[in-house]
This record gives sequence, C-alpha cells and structure tokens, in this order.
Amino acid sequence: MLPETLVRDHTIYACVMGSRAFGLATEDSDTDRRGVFLAPTALFWRLEKPPTHVEGPAEEQFAWELERFLGLALRANPGILECLHSPLVEYADATGHELLALRGAFLSRRVHGTYTGYARAQRRRLEAGVRTHGAPRWKHAMHLLRLLTAARDLLRTGTLTLDVGEQREALLAVKRGEVPWSEVEARMTRLEREAEEAVHRSPLPAEPDHRRVEDFLVRVRRASALGPDAPRARPPA
Repeated sequence: MLPETLVRDHTIYACVMGSRAFGLATEDSDTDRRGVFLAPTALFWRLEKPPTHVEGPAEEQFAWELERFLGLALRANPGILECLHSPLVEYADATGHELLALRGAFLSRRVHGTYTGYARAQRRRLEAGVRTHGAPRWKHAMHLLRLLTAARDLLRTGTLTLDVGEQREALLAVKRGEVPWSEVEARMTRLEREAEEAVHRSPLPAEPDHRRVEDFLVRVRRASALGPDAPRARPPA
C-alpha cells in the first residue's frame, strides 16, 4: 500500500498547526497540516511494515501512524502534544475522537524536561545566529517565546493552550525585529525560571497514563484486524 494511500484512506485525525493554530498567522503564513493515520493491522503481519510517518501528499502536510504518534505523545514530545490540542481540527472519525478524548492521558510533569530541552536547543541556535550575523532569526525567536509561555502555563494550570490570545501583537513585534535581542533574551530567561518554579507544584501527574493509552491502541488494532463488520468493543468507562 502506497504511503499516500494510507494518508488518504486511513486518516483518523487531521488538524492545522503552526502560526494559524497559534493565533499568529499573517498574510504570508503557510498552512501546516498534521494528521494521524491508522494503518490496517494486516499490514503489520508482512515482512515490510507500514511507515511510521508520511510526508505529504500535499505541501506542508505530515502524518504519523497511530502507534508512532502515541509513543511520541507519551514521551511528551512538544510538537505531538500541541498537535492533539490544535484549535483547528479539520477531520476526526470515531477513532480520532477517541484519540482526542485521551489528550489528558499524555500530559504529565515530563513536559518540563521536553519543552525546556527543546527550548534550550533552539535558543542556542538563535544565539549562534546573533554571533554570526548580528541578529537572530526573529520568527524563530517569536515561536520560542510562545513555546516557553505555553510550557509555563501548562505546568501551572494542567491545560495546554495554543492560541496566544492577547499576546499576539507583542509576539509579532518580536517577529518583525522591533524588540531588542537583549529584551527577548530576558523574557526567555524569565519564562524558563517560571516554568522551573511551576513544575514543583504543578497539578499534572508525574507520569502519563501508559495503560489507558495502550488499551486504546490494542483495541483499535483488534478492531482493524477483525474488520468493520465485527462487533466493536466499547472503550472503558
């Protein structure tokens, strides 16, 4: 089965990500589409397994096979968690809605390490740009501030919110290079410190709910193997 066929015929969830999901879109913003497909169970019985992800078939489109997606979400991958919380859902079938209902099972205090680790790596790249070119890539600086704010607020409240709301204009000013780099650096440092303080009293559990997620995966794999006409087990209450 061709990879594009898996995306076309077996997608269970699709959304828009990037600036449009964050409330930071401008006239020149791309439309980044992300999705999850459920490869038929029978494909896993072959020597050549189905792909864990597919790029395309449209421009700016990327999709993960469900098992890969769940594994990354359990490890608190920032991009995957944010994909599950996009306010711009374009498609979700019955299995996709079950996946969305599992969003809380993936959230844990692990997000502090993954978000902070990603943010520090991105900040080093920005600082390298300043040393080499005299200025950072301002668009990336804007998105890093957004990410750090989302991480801090997630640790404080237990809720992941993507849309930047009233911070939109301040962040777009960073993108336009209107804010001194020293001030941007100070904001990043403050947000990292606030996230560090928040993790110690966060309402999030220490670990994600692995069992609940695995039960979901086993159930949908079994349903796929039995076929659409077989009785479908109900999700646990």
